[in-house]
Amino acid sequence: MTSDLNTILDAEEENPQQTCYLDEEEDAHAQHVLRLQAEAEVRNLSQKLRVYQTQFSEYAKEKAIIDKELAEKMSSLTESILNLSASEEQQKLGQMASALESELLTAFTEAMNKSHQINEETERTIKRRAGDAFMNDGGNASDEDLDMVIDSSPRPDTKNGPEESHDIISERAKYIPLRLSHEERRLLRLLESALNVSEYTDKVDILSYRSKNGRVHAQIKDLCAILCGLTVAQNYRKGSQLIMDRDFADLQEFFQTCFEIGRRHKVMNPDKMRDTYGKLMYMLMDSVEPDIQELIGFKCAKPLLTVSTFLEAGGAGALLDDPSLPLAIAEIQSAGRNRQEIQRDIKTKEKVRDILAKKYQTKDIDSEDLLRCMYSLGDNNSYLRFNRDPIDRMIEYLEANFDPKTIEEGFSLAISGGKQGARLTHNHSRQYYYVKQTLTLWREISHEMFKLWYMADKDMLTERNHYRLQNTGQGLQRVQSAGSVGRTMAQIISRCQKRIGNWVGSSVVHLGDHNVPNALMFIDKYTQVPRILNPLVFALDELPRIADRDPAVHAYIISISGDVMNCRKEILADFFRHAFDGSGADNSFDAGSCIDGRLTSAWNWCSKIEKKKYYNVFKLAGFAGFDGEFR
Repeated sequence: MTSDLNTILDAEEENPQQTCYLDEEEDAHAQHVLRLQAEAEVRNLSQKLRVYQTQFSEYAKEKAIIDKELAEKMSSLTESILNLSASEEQQKLGQMASALESELLTAFTEAMNKSHQINEETERTIKRRAGDAFMNDGGNASDEDLDMVIDSSPRPDTKNGPEESHDIISERAKYIPLRLSHEERRLLRLLESALNVSEYTDKVDILSYRSKNGRVHAQIKDLCAILCGLTVAQNYRKGSQLIMDRDFADLQEFFQTCFEIGRRHKVMNPDKMRDTYGKLMYMLMDSVEPDIQELIGFKCAKPLLTVSTFLEAGGAGALLDDPSLPLAIAEIQSAGRNRQEIQRDIKTKEKVRDILAKKYQTKDIDSEDLLRCMYSLGDNNSYLRFNRDPIDRMIEYLEANFDPKTIEEGFSLAISGGKQGARLTHNHSRQYYYVKQTLTLWREISHEMFKLWYMADKDMLTERNHYRLQNTGQGLQRVQSAGSVGRTMAQIISRCQKRIGNWVGSSVVHLGDHNVPNALMFIDKYTQVPRILNPLVFALDELPRIADRDPAVHAYIISISGDVMNCRKEILADFFRHAFDGSGADNSFDAGSCIDGRLTSAWNWCSKIEKKKYYNVFKLAGFAGFDGEFR
């Protein structure tokens, strides 16, 4: 061992220059990492400042409204006092009330002015930073890039026509993916097999001073090689033709089709590919970079194939405006109906579908393809039934069991910050409206989920929409702006605000920060809503049935709650209080009343379900968990 050590020391003495180079390389790497961390911290703090400014502006506006309401009440009280017999004491009391009314009106004016001032300052700051980004990019940023930066903060959009347009079938069809054909499903199996053995993110998303482009190039080539190998294994003749020349550039169409099929399948089936979809999107996100495209010699991504795109390309776009189409794609409800009625509706639906398929077929698109388009639109209705309808059911439970103006003893929805983990302070009425508007917002997001997913796909695969690796507290994440998703969310929030009226809490949407790093994380966050509410709605609906079926279960429910309906109401009250209390994080930026913080609170409630006194009732009702399956 001594001789080995002497050999090493002698080698270092003979090559001091090489050792020096290694030290310089390590120092350069350390400085590079520190610089990246500092830049990420500055961006993070800048984002936090903008969010706090927006939240303070909304708080000031909210207080201004309260001040105005108090001023109106004080005005009414002043009139009543002055209308009494004119004694000196009453006149003095009236003057004091009038002065108080004046002070309240002044406070209202000041609060509104402060809100407008902060909004204007925030707007100027965002635009200035957009201009700085443009200058730092050498003046090469496109108008779309600047719009993406400027519009990253959601604002109401009034340029998109009537707000009801999102319900029109022809509008929805622009974002509904086309159902996979038999041949496409075969390619999907190939893609899933390749992604299961790929270690793309493990090899690429690491902090290193070595060239990232080289790592990305190698991993994409490996994935494509695996796909080619699987194709050969499945169909030797076709596979050998594909790779005859061993040139990936000649296989561009094949790879684009495989990757597009995977993305399309995931949008239509959110519970599938939960452990491989992220690898696919991150690989495609890297592949759209011009440097990577030059290295691999072809483009991996192409736009999602939607029903509208497919029909327009085949000359059958008029199908979407046919008044009979809603009958052909309707979701047939079976609850509370006899078999004859259900069968009659099924036959009517099939007949209308066949008539439309024959009516609109062209030389480029046959009746089978038209049926596939109608099946795809029907799939969207099925999706809404299982993902949006549970939210409607929870809104019904809220309205049926609670009154914002009346507090039933033992069932107040009031919460107080600092108690039982709550970060918000709301009285019963305010919490009622806060819960209702949150559920309404979730409903609208679920209704527009296919559009949001389409926009997220567009944001992630847009050239020049660069990302940065940042430690967000949950490991290294790709932080990337999502302008299209942000603008769509602004429209949804604006629509909810118009429908509900008074807005409680913050309307800030986290996108491109450490809470929601990119559009993929945003979509993943809101696909959790049905996973939370479906088991809850099922348990609440099942509660009276299990009590009627089993006397022992009924006796147990009475022992813990006194009554079956009382037990249901206790569960609802606890959910409406503590799933919407701003909990789930240790600061107001990560949780609270912002759009994403509301969902954070709901997940926090889910994580504590085992500690609730009614947990056994949930288990008896068939509850298994909130997270679904991973295949």
